[in-house]
Amino acid sequence: MKEEKTMKTKNSILILREEDLRKCVQLDTEVISVVEKGFSHLWEGNAEVPPIIGIDVPESNGDLDIKTAHIHGLDSFAVKIASGFYDNPKVGLPVASGMMVLISTRTGFPQAVLLDNGYLTQVRTGAAGAIAAKYLAPDKVETVGMIGAGTQGRFQMMGLSVVKKFDRLMVYDLDADGVDKYIEEMTPVLGVEIISAKDEETLVRESDLVVTATPSHKPHIKAEWLHPGMHITTVGSDSPSKQELEAKAFDRVDIVACDLKSQSFVRGELHHAIESGVISPEDEIFELGELISDQKFVRNSPQELSICDLTGVGVQDTMIARIALQKALSAELGIRI
Repeated sequence: MKEEKTMKTKNSILILREEDLRKCVQLDTEVISVVEKGFSHLWEGNAEVPPIIGIDVPESNGDLDIKTAHIHGLDSFAVKIASGFYDNPKVGLPVASGMMVLISTRTGFPQAVLLDNGYLTQVRTGAAGAIAAKYLAPDKVETVGMIGAGTQGRFQMMGLSVVKKFDRLMVYDLDADGVDKYIEEMTPVLGVEIISAKDEETLVRESDLVVTATPSHKPHIKAEWLHPGMHITTVGSDSPSKQELEAKAFDRVDIVACDLKSQSFVRGELHHAIESGVISPEDEIFELGELISDQKFVRNSPQELSICDLTGVGVQDTMIARIALQKALSAELGIRI
C-alpha cells in the first residue's frame, strides 16, 4: 500500500486553470526575457521544433494548431493545442482557446496541464512582438498603428509598451464598436492617446510602427502606403491561407526578419512573398534568435524600412509554460491529482 502511494505521488500532475495562470504570469520584462532565451536556443541549434500540425475547420470558420519544442538541457517541454474559431463572439464565446501540457524530458510523463484558454499563447505572442520592436523598430517612435482590435491587438500593445515609448496609438478594425471598446479599455492601461483610424491607409501612412493581428485572408496593407523609416510586425498570418500584407511590399523593404524561416516560408507573410516571386529563401532574412544572440540592431539608417513576420514557434510555448509552472508552484496554485 505504501509503495502504491509513493508511485501516485511521483506521477502526480498539477492542474492549473486560467485564473491561476493570470494571477502569476503577466506580460512584463521577465516574460519577454524568457521568450528571448527561447529564440536564442532555437538560433543556436539547441532546440528541436517539429512542423506545426494545423487543422482547418472551415464550416465553423475556425482553425487549430498543435505546436511543441524540446530545448536541450531543460527538464520539461510543452505541447500546446491552440484554436481560433472566429464566429465564436456571435454565441458569446472568445475567439481563442487552448491548453498546454508540460512533459518531463526524463520520463515522458506529464508534469502539469495548463488550462489557460489561450492566455499563455496571447502573452508569449505579445512578448515576441515586443522583441521584434526592440531589435528592429526605429529608435524614435511617436505614433503606432494597430490593425486588429481583438485580444492580441491588446497584448501586442502591452508588450510594445514595455520596450518602447510612444505617444499616440491609432487603431483600425472592421468592427467599429470593437475599436471603441479597445480605446475605452486600453487608454488607462497604456497611458497614451488612442484614436480610431478612419482607414488602414491613413493608419499606415501616419505611423512609425505598425502591428497587424487579424485572421485576414486578404491583405490589409498595400505596398504603396509604406514609407521610409517605418517598421511593420505581422502576427495574424499563422497559416498558409492567411495574409495581412501585400506580397509586393517586400520589394520596398530594406530589412526582413521572422521568428523561424522554415516555418514562415510555408505559413506566414514570407510564404506569400516567396510564392509571388518577390523574395527568395536565399535572400538575407534574419531570425529573431540571431538578432538576440548576436545583439544585432540591424538598422543602418533612420530611413530603412523593416518587416518582421511572426508565425509563432514552439520554443515560445515551452518557455512560457515552464515559467508559468515555476510561478504557480511558488504561489502554491493549482490542483494536484
